[in-house]
Amino acid sequence: MKDPIPVNLAIEDALSEFVLVKVLESLGTFAIGARYSKGGFGYLKKSIRGFNNASKGTPFVVLTDLDTYPCPSALITEWLPVPQHPNLLFRIAVREVEAWVMAHRNEFAKFMRVGLSDVPSQPDLLPDPKAKLIELARQSKSRDIRDDIVPPPNSKRTVGPNYNGRLGAFVVGHWKLNEAAQCSPSLERTWKRLAAFAPSWNVEG
Repeated sequence: MKDPIPVNLAIEDALSEFVLVKVLESLGTFAIGARYSKGGFGYLKKSIRGFNNASKGTPFVVLTDLDTYPCPSALITEWLPVPQHPNLLFRIAVREVEAWVMAHRNEFAKFMRVGLSDVPSQPDLLPDPKAKLIELARQSKSRDIRDDIVPPPNSKRTVGPNYNGRLGAFVVGHWKLNEAAQCSPSLERTWKRLAAFAPSWNVEG
């Protein structure tokens, strides 16, 4: 059995961390080291060159949302206008990591206590996956789900008070990579890229 590949993570938020860790654990070939996150894409965008350089020593997996960029290549070109080191695995959720979460449709519908037909069959095509997820939570038969995920009335919050905790529990306990990848091409591409990864310890870049 090969030794696990050491990787550091850089993520936007807690939910992205839950998902990326679950993906890496599902593959079973990585040993997760440091985790870098300061809330939002701004920190990742500002730090990406540093992660790129640091990946010469230890590979990095960076996960961010596509959001309003027209395509992943446009985001990568703007964020990293220098040669990308082979050990920097720069992955982009289309359009937000919430699409990947919803992509395991059967389990997500059960967990959220909504109808399966209400869960999008092609979440990558949604312009705002987070908004759709919150809309589904509003329809939930579970008061706990609604209270945790939906922003309180007249609140300035964009999500509920336990949004990451509740969805993180779903990812850890119910979400499966192979099932979700069937409904999310961007997740499937990330799965295949990570599965095929072999570090380049002596490559300068």
